[in-house]
Amino acid sequence: MNEIISKARSAAVPSNRLKRSKKSIADFSFKLVRERAVIHAQVVGVEFGGSYAKGTWLAKDADVDIFIKFKKSTTYEEFIKISQEVGFEAMQDYSPYVRYSDHPYVEADVRHTKINVVPCYDVKPGRWKSAADRSPYHTKNMQKVLTPRMRDEVRLLKTFLKSAEIYGAEIAKQGFSGYVSEVLILNFGSFEKVVKVMAGIGEGFVVGKTKREFDTSLVIVDPIDSKRNLAAAISEESVGKLALRCRAFQKNPSLRFFKPARPSRSKVDSKNILVVKFSFKPRSPEIIWGQIKRAAASLATQLNVEGFNVLRNRPYTDEKRDAYLLFFLESMKIPGVRIKDGPKFFREDYARLFIGKNIRKSKLMWLGQDKKILSLEEREFTDARLFLKDLLKNNKTGLPKGLRVDFRDGFQVFSGTAKLSESVKDATQSLVSTDDTFFHLD
Repeated sequence: MNEIISKARSAAVPSNRLKRSKKSIADFSFKLVRERAVIHAQVVGVEFGGSYAKGTWLAKDADVDIFIKFKKSTTYEEFIKISQEVGFEAMQDYSPYVRYSDHPYVEADVRHTKINVVPCYDVKPGRWKSAADRSPYHTKNMQKVLTPRMRDEVRLLKTFLKSAEIYGAEIAKQGFSGYVSEVLILNFGSFEKVVKVMAGIGEGFVVGKTKREFDTSLVIVDPIDSKRNLAAAISEESVGKLALRCRAFQKNPSLRFFKPARPSRSKVDSKNILVVKFSFKPRSPEIIWGQIKRAAASLATQLNVEGFNVLRNRPYTDEKRDAYLLFFLESMKIPGVRIKDGPKFFREDYARLFIGKNIRKSKLMWLGQDKKILSLEEREFTDARLFLKDLLKNNKTGLPKGLRVDFRDGFQVFSGTAKLSESVKDATQSLVSTDDTFFHLD
């Protein structure tokens, strides 16, 4: 294991040449932002933040965060307006655009490096006015407590998480953020220790110290705010994947745990993949991902209620124009009849209601051995595609409000992957493939 970890660490740590290049880009961008920011009376300072400032950025993936700090008396409207003006003016030669997290910020690409111009308030700890206000404190704390060796261990952990596709706090991933990676290394000291601990975590495992109780399966306490659970934004699936992957790595250490994931060949027939495709009007990635995640969950519930057993589902979008809701079904077609459970016979009022409501449309009604009244009914839909088309056409789905106009403009429902682009096929492949870096034999 030590040899594997050593090789993976070397690949994750940027070379001195790359460090010099990144510093040149960061300093150049910082100067542009500061020149535009300091002319505003509401601005009290500009500083680096994020992984670049903390020295935990990855060799192949490094954004540079530049924070504009505002007086706490600044109104939220001024806070957003001025920060966007500064970002767009400073990055005007680099096609700037607005991105959204908890509040808007400006992003641009300067010589193949993403520059994020982020506003925050200059406030004391605990008196947060915006979600970004903690970030400067995170940066200063990590600069102080992380040793050079620990910074490289963070890089190693980030690479491990990225290869499992559970790195990133954005809603598309709901995984482990860069800051969470730093907190884990800070608490356990090394990547190897994190693997050992996470491989054996139990329900409600707590990293750090806090007097508060949280209801997530993993709790990660923010070192600068003990009332905050950093794991609140991490999905249960991501937590489970990390635990399983750590166990698999312990059993069979390999460099493939640090390389981009490649789904194995599926043993499942793609004809049971049900696809809903639609186009959407431009909006931020965070918004569209949130909407399509809710839509996929809603439609999966509707399919299950109707009797089409949804084994797995996931959304996908190119974040520009097209979105897909993907469902892996047990079968695309189901029997033409179904049994409807009624109440037990001795519950007289409920029994009378059930019989009155169902007797006319029932093909057969009888008393089951568990004392329940049962009714055999004919299904309206036996094909999942036809059911979903009807559901979407008549807008009975409980789709998020923000998607209803998009669906009114048109959608497609089909099965199989023949009509899909390679990127969407990759998304469907993950629904029907087993990744053996999560599952292993002892």
